[in-house]
This record gives sequence, structure tokens and C-alpha cells, in this order.
Amino acid sequence: MTSDTTRPEADGPAAPQPDLRTTAGKLADLKNRYHEAVTASGEAAVAKQHAKGKMTARERIDGLLDPGSFVELDEFVRHRTHAFGMEAKRPYGDAVVTGTGTIHGRQVAVYSQDFTIFGGSLGEVAGEKIIKVMQLALKTGVPIIGILDSGGARIQEGVVALGKYGEIFRLNTAASGVIPQISLIMGPAAGGAVYSPALTDFVIMVDKTSHMFVTGPDVIKTVTGEDVGFEELGGALTHNKVSGVSHYLASDEDDALDYARSLLSYLPDNNLSEPHVFDRPVELETTDADRTLNTLIPDSPNQPYDVTTVIEHVVDDGEFLEVQPLFAPNIVIGFGRVEGRSVGVIANQPSAMAGTLNIEAGEKASRFVRFCDAFGIPILTLVDVPGYLPGTDQEWTGVIRRGAKLLYAYAEATVPLVTVITRKAYGGAYIVMGSKQLGADINLAWPTAEIAVMGGQGAVNILYRGEIKAAEAAGEDVAAVRARLASEYTYNVASPFLAAERGELDGVIEPAATRVSVIKALRALRTKRAELPPKKHGNIPL
Repeated sequence: MTSDTTRPEADGPAAPQPDLRTTAGKLADLKNRYHEAVTASGEAAVAKQHAKGKMTARERIDGLLDPGSFVELDEFVRHRTHAFGMEAKRPYGDAVVTGTGTIHGRQVAVYSQDFTIFGGSLGEVAGEKIIKVMQLALKTGVPIIGILDSGGARIQEGVVALGKYGEIFRLNTAASGVIPQISLIMGPAAGGAVYSPALTDFVIMVDKTSHMFVTGPDVIKTVTGEDVGFEELGGALTHNKVSGVSHYLASDEDDALDYARSLLSYLPDNNLSEPHVFDRPVELETTDADRTLNTLIPDSPNQPYDVTTVIEHVVDDGEFLEVQPLFAPNIVIGFGRVEGRSVGVIANQPSAMAGTLNIEAGEKASRFVRFCDAFGIPILTLVDVPGYLPGTDQEWTGVIRRGAKLLYAYAEATVPLVTVITRKAYGGAYIVMGSKQLGADINLAWPTAEIAVMGGQGAVNILYRGEIKAAEAAGEDVAAVRARLASEYTYNVASPFLAAERGELDGVIEPAATRVSVIKALRALRTKRAELPPKKHGNIPL
């Protein structure tokens, strides 16, 4: 049972009907009603929920919030429907538990759909409860966390139920960029129900038990003839790896709740506050561990490395909370802390698709940039990008329009922007990845950086075509000639010192000095103030 010290004890069987003419009787009646509210689903329904490896709505709230902090709202509401025999069953709470509580001592608002009552379906009253707690979150400026486990709209209530979805979507939109919104999918979310989590900032799903889809397998089979199962169509792995709808794949419900708690620790309460600062002394000295970065970049430009190694050397204690790790792995996004302050990190991943940018990576990163900017979280960008992924598939599915989202996101961001180029920064991809020209504040590079229109091998084919043909005609080692010319191009054109000479970089640093340099840059930018031109809103290329 959810702990709430403001409510009477509800353990044990309900007492006989008390005498309501006395104060003692009225208090006993309150206790009976509260017992009925917290046990509305019955033991059989709870056992069935547990058999599926799922917690109840109240157990999930217990796992999410600090012990004893939950204050329930509207536990005595009941649905008003009399059609289809619904008047015979009017449990308290109406399939959703709502209220407030704390996580790490910080106030939050929460709602948790109760699948053990009417399959967690959303009717008029359940919708009103969710709307009410969302409005409270907006009014008080605290994060809202929704735990979804629902069969969808309550069909007995028709358009009234559908209308509540519309009101919830509108509130999700109003809250966007104002308070953090986190959705935990702990069971089914089908039809219109999927769009509320899609409008929130982060979606967490549980492996094998979470499902999201607009149309289910049966409808798809009937309409298109396509045979697909629940898991393949809308399972947690599908939405974490293929669609990108989800931001974290939890192994079980406890893992999902733990991730939500960890995620919230990096976020502010609202767009007018700052994330919690963890006081910690920082020595601005290069350590032996830092010096291992000096040997991270391979001599061969085609040899990969894991960029998370760089991230872990920069953030405090090597603690990095990655977001969407399975989707578009060629770019890494997530949260860390530098000097105890939250930082959003975006990094090309050379060990996946050579770190190229494609549609999925661009959309993944652009939404993350906009989230950080909306909530005042500084952004650290680590660059090692050879360019955009070529091919008709990318061109025909809109890499121009969809790739422009990342340009737009960086260009409109007003939070502190620090960029470090570790190796490749070629062509348009260099501009996109937090370049000085897009508005980054401090741009640094390692000596291994290569900043140019294209890589040395590609440039040789265009600039030294004659020399290559002459070498072939003379019977020389063409591969050796190409390598020499590519090296000359890299030194003469792509050197980071040339970019530094022109002021495109603010410094070239030893890899071992990266953490210290980032700390100093973020300190300098702590008082940054930047404003965009007055407008209703921009027109991002959606």
C-alpha cells in the first residue's frame, strides 16, 4: 500500500458500517472508504498483475517516490457512466492514482494508471484526474511523471473519453519546455494513448512488458494482410532500437523507476530554475588518468575508438547517464556533471558507422539540444565526424529537411555551448556539430583534429588527379603516392592550427587537458546572457 501519513490506516478488512451520527462513526467511515479506495481492484486482479511481472499502480509510485512522501489526490472520485451496466461498478479512484511527492527531496507530481481497474482505461473522470495533477504541476513548477499501463480509451464512454485525451495532449504541449515531463510505459499504450508520452521529454519502456502502437496487430492483419506480433510491432526493443520513440530500455520495472529517479537528478524543476548543484572541490590539475587520452586516437584515421572514454574522463567521477543508447548509436547523447553542475553531452561515435551523421542521428541529437536549451543545461559537444552518410535511402527519406533540424537546434540555442574536436570535422557535418559559426561559445580542438571540406583521401582524388596519373604512368607505387599527398593535404589544409590562426578555434589543447579546459570554459560561460529576436516561434523543418 502506498505510504501517506495524511490518510488513515487502511490495512486489514473493512469495518462494519459505522454510526454516522457520531464523530467516531464518521472517522470510522473515512477509514472504511480509504480502505475501499486503496483495495478497489481486489486481490485476484492484483495477483493477475503480479503474475505478469508487473507492479500495481500504487506499488510503482512507492518505488518511484521517496518513502512516505506521497500525498494522494482525488482518491474518492468515481465515474459517472450508467451505460452498458457501468453503474453497477463504480470503484474509487477510477483506474488512475494521482498525487504529489518527492524524489531525492524534490517535489514532483505523478499519475499512475491502474490496469487492475477497467484495464487502466481512460474515461471522463480518470482523464479529469490526470488533467488536474498536470495543471497542478504547471502551476507549481514541478516535474510531472506519468506511469502508463492502459488499454486505451474507455469504449463505454465514447467521445467523452476521447475528448480527455485531447485536453491531456494540449497540456503536454503547454508544459513542453516549462517543466520536465517523463513517461514510463509499464504495459500497453495503444491508439490515441501513445501521443501523450510522445509529447513528453523522455519515454522509458520495460523489456517484454511495454507496448506502444497506434494500430494493433489484428487491425494491421485485417487491413493490410501483414502478420506482425505485439513485440515486433511495438515492443520496448523496437521503440528503443528502431523507431527511437523510447529513450531507455529497462530490464524490469525496478530498473525503469531507478532510471527515472537518476534522470531527474540532472534536471531542474522548471525552466526558471537550475538543476541541483552538488558541491565538490575540483583540482585543476591533469591526472595520470587524464593522460591516457593522449594515446586514445589511433594513428590511422580509419581506426575507430569509443568516444564514451572521452566523456567519462570529462564528467565528474566518470558518471554518464546515456539517453537513447540503442537508437542511432553513431551519436551519443546523455547527461553528466562538471564541477557538480549538470551538462548535456553530444558526441559522434567513431565505433558505430564511423561516426557519420544520418537522419536518425540528426533527429536524436537535435531534440536533445532543444531540451537542454529549454531547461538551461549547458551543452558539451565532442566532434569526430567524417560527414553525412551517403546513399539514395538517406536522400529520398529527407536527409536535407530532417538533417537541418540539428542546424536549427544549435543555431537557436542560447545556453553555454562548448565544443571539442577530437579528430575529423569534415564538410557540412563540421558546421552542424556545434561549430563557432552556429553560435558555439568556446571551440577547442585536439592536435589530432582535421578540419576541412573533406578528408585527405577524397581531396587527393580531386586536387591531385594529374599527379596520380603521372605516378601510374611512371610505374610508381600509387598507394604510397596517395598516402603522401593525403598527408600533405591534411597538414597544409586541415590542420587545427590553421583554424586557430583564423579564429575559428579558441585553442588547440592536449587531450589530457580536456577536462580542465572544459571546466574553465563552463566557468567563464556561467553568466552568459543571450536572446533571440522577438517572434512568436520559429519554423523548424519538422
